[in-house]
Amino acid sequence: MVFIDYGTDISAVKEMAVHRDHPEKRNAIFATTLGTKAVLFVLTTLIFMGVVVLFPFFNQERALFFLGIPILLGQLLNPTWLLQGLEDFTRITLMTIGSKLVYLLLIFGCIQSPSDYIYVNLFWGIANIMAYGIILIYCFKKYHFSWEDFQKNNIKTLLKNNFSLFTSQIFVSLQMYSPVVLLGYFGSSFLAGQFRIVEQIIVIFKTYILLFFNFVYPRVCYLIETNTREAMRYWKTFNGMNFCFIAGSMAFLYLFSEWVVSFFTKSSIYKTADLLQWGIWVPLLMALSIPLKQLLLGYGMQRVYTRTTMILVVFSTLLIAISIPFFQIRGVFWVLIATEMMTIVLFSWYLKDRLQMK
Repeated sequence: MVFIDYGTDISAVKEMAVHRDHPEKRNAIFATTLGTKAVLFVLTTLIFMGVVVLFPFFNQERALFFLGIPILLGQLLNPTWLLQGLEDFTRITLMTIGSKLVYLLLIFGCIQSPSDYIYVNLFWGIANIMAYGIILIYCFKKYHFSWEDFQKNNIKTLLKNNFSLFTSQIFVSLQMYSPVVLLGYFGSSFLAGQFRIVEQIIVIFKTYILLFFNFVYPRVCYLIETNTREAMRYWKTFNGMNFCFIAGSMAFLYLFSEWVVSFFTKSSIYKTADLLQWGIWVPLLMALSIPLKQLLLGYGMQRVYTRTTMILVVFSTLLIAISIPFFQIRGVFWVLIATEMMTIVLFSWYLKDRLQMK
């Protein structure tokens, strides 16, 4: 899915937000982005199928993987980047709710035995294709998009320009999923499971922060191009209020950590609650680092963002692997906290002139 998006979930959102009032430019962005994703969908699917066939580890579950290909098709049709750029959040909500409802209906209606697990990814893909396809057709008609603006040279340019941004997204995905994998590999399945319990709690707020980024980012990009001072005022107001909300939520989790943990597990409650009290610092610091990411990308500092992200992810991954034998799960959270703090310091230093703007 990350390969198919190829960074367009950031770059295309910005371009669409900036040129929302220029139909010709808007149509060109749409045709180029969707055309590029179509090319990447074909290449990714072929490579994916080859990996499943050639590697015995994946071939053992080939039915599960092959039935998951509709997920990739759904990602091709996913118009979230377009709707974000146009700030049409109502249809993003309808699309998301619709896909989840179809997915749940298929799960409860068709999964009858443990052996039916191979159809779960298929149902996810079908639900996304239906919801995304309907909204995409709606956008075609409403905004009068046309394939006349489709040009091969524009695809080549996008692939070249987005390579660094795409690379950074790969590293961001690595940062999200590597801790539990490393805990399972260097520690034990028990440690990985205990980490997942805490992660299940704080991921609610991490996901919210990322969704808030999607909500604010298009408007920030648009205002940066039209009124820089208004952009900074808008950025400070909304992200300031959001930080207060996250800080209050994390204070609640800290004070009532044992009570919250008891909803997720009945064993090792006190130890898990202690880990949660460390884990809450991650979303709290993300509430500062993600807004800074908005400004970096809004001001066109993609290379700085990409280089910094790659270095920090490699640094944190290595430290996590080293710390697990000595500090176990607590060490993982210490590294994640340190990484977010370093991100804030570096991003703030890059943006020091903009942040001092009155």
